[in-house]
Amino acid sequence: MAVSHAMRRLLRVLEVQEDQYRARLASALADLRRLESAIAATGERGRRGRQLVAASATTGELADRLAGLEETSAARRHAAALTPRITEARLTATASQREFLSKRIERRQAETLIRKTEVEDDLEAGRRAQQGLDEWFLRGVRRSRDALVETPAATDEMRPKANRRSANET
Repeated sequence: MAVSHAMRRLLRVLEVQEDQYRARLASALADLRRLESAIAATGERGRRGRQLVAASATTGELADRLAGLEETSAARRHAAALTPRITEARLTATASQREFLSKRIERRQAETLIRKTEVEDDLEAGRRAQQGLDEWFLRGVRRSRDALVETPAATDEMRPKANRRSANET
């Protein structure tokens, strides 16, 4: 049974879908990295604000102290806003990864089925070729055997001379 055109088309559709899921996964992971980078920058902003507050304690600069407190407060608000988005991005990335792996499994199953069918077709073609060779050989053997079938006149001629006399005398 040859691999049908529809089966090959299905494999191509599955490959395209897998590529789309791979792109979605890459996009989800890029979003997650971007958000994680933003939260890391927010942490750095909070550290700089705390350093500014500590430095203002030694210098006595009220403006530096207020700026440091505001930076720290802004960093906390920013982190609070980013945390649920990071959680959502992780869930999205996990879901995208599951979908991608599921689609990859579907594609590989289709490929395996096509490969199995092709191997079976090759084996069947080999069997048919061998059967054809066997039949050809047997036809040749039969022709040779039929050519050697003895007729009564031919039998007499093919016997040695000594045997011919005794066959004729009887």
